[in-house]
Amino acid sequence: MTPHKLIAEVSSRGRAMQIAGALQDLVEPPPDALTVFEDKGSGTGEPLWRIEAYFADARAARDLESELASLLDEPAPPFRSAVIPDLNWVALSQAALPPVRTSRFSVHGSHDRERVPQGPNAILIEAGEAFGTAHHATTFGCLVALDRLGARRGFRRILDLGCGSGVLAIAAARIWRRAAIHGIDIDAQSVVVARENAAVNGVGARITFRHGPGLEDAAIQRAGPFDLVLANILAEPLIEFAPDVRRAIAPGGSLILSGLLTREAARVLAAYGAQGFALRAHERHDGWSALTLVKRA
Repeated sequence: MTPHKLIAEVSSRGRAMQIAGALQDLVEPPPDALTVFEDKGSGTGEPLWRIEAYFADARAARDLESELASLLDEPAPPFRSAVIPDLNWVALSQAALPPVRTSRFSVHGSHDRERVPQGPNAILIEAGEAFGTAHHATTFGCLVALDRLGARRGFRRILDLGCGSGVLAIAAARIWRRAAIHGIDIDAQSVVVARENAAVNGVGARITFRHGPGLEDAAIQRAGPFDLVLANILAEPLIEFAPDVRRAIAPGGSLILSGLLTREAARVLAAYGAQGFALRAHERHDGWSALTLVKRA
């Protein structure tokens, strides 16, 4: 089937990443591939940020604009459509992604292996069909939060809930080298990709990835209680899971939540405050939030 491309241009990187995050995390179905890059030759005299979303099935530009406007509570930029040749756009879009750097980590694809200094803080991620290359503000915010926690305390039992590509579990393994780390996802392909990524990064033997129903999984329940849980999902599931997350975390344990728009953070905080969690940090990146909380003893 010939894929279709929808293109939009905006004037700021932050706005482009906010829209890209909504396309990846909130639109159903999400694009099969997504690129964001600066178009300096746009012909307007000013650089523009170009968003290209690739779909296997045709999507009407007006329908996508309407869906984004509803999700973001503000007008979406105009999209235009283009029919393109049948190529591996997932691979091509990943190859166009530059490395992502936090103060500790450099997350990169194999196409940048020679340009990124290799060492304990370099993480190679080939996302494949799983979410999580760190280019989306949700994953980036989690990495920043992990970095901050790593400078303050140690953890022995860690859970990556909705592990996707495994990038957060891999980062945790790099920071807390003696921790027992578990990752779980309801998507079987994500677990396959996460295991491959962990092996490539030399931590495959230290992380147990499972395909299962999250906190209801019997093996995950036996592995707990955890002193750190990572959950980069979406606001509504995070709110729904709050009582289960409380039971899965030991008193005094930490929790990093992401996958939520900044305007959704108050609702998520209220749900977890009711379960005995206190806010410790609130990362905001391109309209998305990552929350670090602690369970009161």
